[in-house]
Parts: sequence; structure tokens; C-alpha cells
Amino acid sequence: MNVSAKLNNLRMPNRKVKLVADLIIGMDAQEAIDQMEATVKKSSPFMIKLLESAIANGENNFGIDKGNMYIFDVVVKEGITLKRWMPKAYGRATPIRKRSSQIEIVIAEKEEGKDRKTKEQMEKEKQARLDAKKKAIKEMAASEKAAEKEAAVEGGVKETKAKSSTGVKKDADAPNAGWANKVFRRKSGM
Repeated sequence: MNVSAKLNNLRMPNRKVKLVADLIIGMDAQEAIDQMEATVKKSSPFMIKLLESAIANGENNFGIDKGNMYIFDVVVKEGITLKRWMPKAYGRATPIRKRSSQIEIVIAEKEEGKDRKTKEQMEKEKQARLDAKKKAIKEMAASEKAAEKEAAVEGGVKETKAKSSTGVKKDADAPNAGWANKVFRRKSGM
């Protein structure tokens, strides 16, 4: 089974991205990540992120085991080209082409169906992730309520709500607002 991930309009010429992409074709998934981390090229971090995305697609959407994946193909195409002009001597102008690239990584299984999760297992894991997320949200809400109660006990409920809703300090707090305000106030003569 083939799984893919795409990255469109990466602001880097496709000829530079191809240098890195050709290194990992045919490698195991983990070996390819290690190879990318060792490669000193500007496109390496983007390729690592895209490769991890493709691996996650395979694990979460199709239940493929990470150890059973390899890089089947990496397709690097030319993306859009931004056309700009650079002024030169004697009133002339020369074109500048800011190129971009489109990358697609295709991952396949080494042995078809080996250690693949069933639909039921994938649904259980998905439900467990959703339950954990709901639990974390409830804990955050409980901690926010506790913080509001502490503020209410201190008598500063109105001030905290006003500051959190607007996000800007009032004029009464302006002298302590920060170094930028002091600099601009000093220059304007206030």
C-alpha cells in the first residue's frame, strides 16, 4: 500500500531540493530521517517534516507499522515562479525569478500487510486520543476556575477581567508599561 504526503510552493528551486530528495529514495523510513538530519542543506528540515507527515499518515490512516515502511519515491516538481525586477545601470532592469517547488513523498510497505493494525484497533486508538484530549480540556477548565476563585478572594476580579478582555494596559498603568513607551514618551516631549 502506498501512502503519500505533499508540500506545495516551497520557496526553494526544485533543482536544489532534488539534491536532497535523491538521497533517500529506497531507504527505510527511520534511516531516511537520520540521513536528512545529517545532510547540511537548506531543504533538509522541510524534507524531514514532510517525511514525518507521510509516516504519520501511514500509521494513523492505514495502520501501517513504522518499521515496515520505506521510501518508494520522491517527486519534486517546479512550482510557481515569482517574477521581480532588479534595477541596473543606465536605467535598465533585469528580471529576477524567485522559483518554488512542489514535493511529494510516497511511502510503501516492505512486506504487504505485516504488523498492520485492523480497523477496530485504529478506532480504539483514535477514541483513546479523543478521550485524553477531552480530559486535558476539562483539567484546564478546572484550573482556570480555581484561578478565578483565588482572584475573587483577593477582590481583583474586575481588574483581571478588564485586562484579559482588552489585552491593553489602561492609562493609569502607562508609566510602568515598558521601555518602549518610555522611549516614545520621552521623544514626543510628554
